[in-house]
Amino acid sequence: MKCIPVVLVLLLMAGVALPALPQNVFSPDQIKFGSAPPVLPPGAELAVLEGDPMGALGNFTIRLKMPAGYRVAPHWHPSRENVTIISGRLKLGMGDSFDVSKMTEFRAGSFAFMDPSMHHYVMAVGETVVQVHGAAPFQINYVSPSDDPSMKK
Repeated sequence: MKCIPVVLVLLLMAGVALPALPQNVFSPDQIKFGSAPPVLPPGAELAVLEGDPMGALGNFTIRLKMPAGYRVAPHWHPSRENVTIISGRLKLGMGDSFDVSKMTEFRAGSFAFMDPSMHHYVMAVGETVVQVHGAAPFQINYVSPSDDPSMKK
């Protein structure tokens, strides 16, 4: 496994122009977003940074770009979910019902993790980008099956 020197990471964070980067390092302008999978509500965009989120095993890292007001209904994951807020603000709530009054707002730079089977829901405050990493396969199980957008026609 290649290690990226700390100096390189600091230069990238400062926006310094560098020669071509190794294939395992991405500057923000190299991250290409596409449509999010149907298991997420329409309107979000997703970029896979590494791994295969739908693979049988292995690690993955994705970024999800959500428009203002975007919501993901109460759900859970069979594996631990690790979330870093890259930009914008994200409201997070715990439980089986979407209740804005019970949500906590987190700003860019914040980190959260949800252990397997922890029921939670989210809402973007302004355009928000989050980075999610964990162990494949990445699955979203909605508390109420009627909230699963992939089941709606």
